[in-house]
Amino acid sequence: MKTALLFEKAGDSKVRCFLCAHKCLISDGHFGICGVRKNIEGTLYTFSYGRLIAANIDPVEKKPLYHFLPGTNSYSIATLGCNFMCGFCQNWQISQEKGKENEAAKFIKPSEIVASAIKSDCRSISYTYTEPTIFFEYALDIAKIAKESGLCNIFVTNGYMTKEALLMLKPYLDAANIDLKSFSDGFYTKVCGGRLSPVLDSIRLMHDLGVWVEITTLIIPHLNDSKEELEGIAAFIAGIDKNIPWHVSRFHPDYEMLDNIPTPIETLKLAKAIGEEKGLCYVYIGNVGEEESTYCPACKKPVIKRFIFDILENNLSVNRCKYCNFLIGGVY
Repeated sequence: MKTALLFEKAGDSKVRCFLCAHKCLISDGHFGICGVRKNIEGTLYTFSYGRLIAANIDPVEKKPLYHFLPGTNSYSIATLGCNFMCGFCQNWQISQEKGKENEAAKFIKPSEIVASAIKSDCRSISYTYTEPTIFFEYALDIAKIAKESGLCNIFVTNGYMTKEALLMLKPYLDAANIDLKSFSDGFYTKVCGGRLSPVLDSIRLMHDLGVWVEITTLIIPHLNDSKEELEGIAAFIAGIDKNIPWHVSRFHPDYEMLDNIPTPIETLKLAKAIGEEKGLCYVYIGNVGEEESTYCPACKKPVIKRFIFDILENNLSVNRCKYCNFLIGGVY
C-alpha cells in the first residue's frame, strides 16, 4: 500500500482522484473505478504498487510499435486492474480483477524491474497488458530509474489519463501505443465505460510533448467497422500528423463478446485503404499473421520487411530510406 499521487481531499472523508479522466469521487472505504485506488480515512492509496502480475520479454513490434527501435526487445510488465470495462478485452483475466487489495502478489521493487530488463538485453520497458495509468506511481518510479539506466519507456494505453498525469510522466516517456477504440462517444460509453474526448486529447498532447505515438484500432464487426467511422479515425490521425502509424487489428471473440464474429479481412483492407486515402503514410493490418512491412512513402520500396513480429530485412540508413533518402518517421 502506497499513498497515491494526483488526488485531493473533498470533505466528508471523500477524495477526488485526478489520475484518469473519470476523476472519481471516492467515499471512505471504497475503491475508484480502476479497482486499485482506495480511500482510507480521507487519504487515497494505491494497491497496485509493486504488485507485479505479469512480466515478459516481448519484441517491441508486439506492442505494437513498428517505428520505435524496431527489432529490439521490450521488458513488458503489468499489475491488476483497469479504468475501462471493455467487453472485448483480450486480457480480461487480469484487467477486470478489481476491488481487491492483492496483498498475496509478490512485491517487486522498481529497481528490480530495471535490473531484469537490463539482464534480458531489452532496450525498453513497456507498461502494458492492463492499463498502465492505474499503476501510475509504480510505472513512474520504474521509468525514472530506467531512464537513468539508458532504457526507454513505453506506455501501451487506452489514453484515458489526465493532462496532469501526462505532464508528470512526460520527462521519462519515450513512446506510446494508444488504443483509439472508436470514433463514437456512444461506443465508449456503452462498451468501455468511458468517453471519447479525453482519449483524443491524450493523443494530441502526447504528440505535442514529443512522445512517439502509434495508434491501434481493434475493428469489431457491427460495432465500430462502418466506413464513416473508419474515415473519422483516419482523418483525425492525419490531422495531427500523417506520419503517425495506424494499426488496424482483427477482433477475435473473447470475454463478453464470444458470439460476435472475427473481423473479415475485407474490412481490415478497407480500413487500410481509407487510411491511405486520408493521407496516412503508414497503415498496418494486425492479428492476421501476414506480412506487415514498412514501405517508403516516396519510392514505395520496403524499408523494413517484417513477418508478424520478426524483422526480416532493414533497409534504413539511420532514419532514412536507403534507396531514395526519404525521412521515415520514427525513432531508430
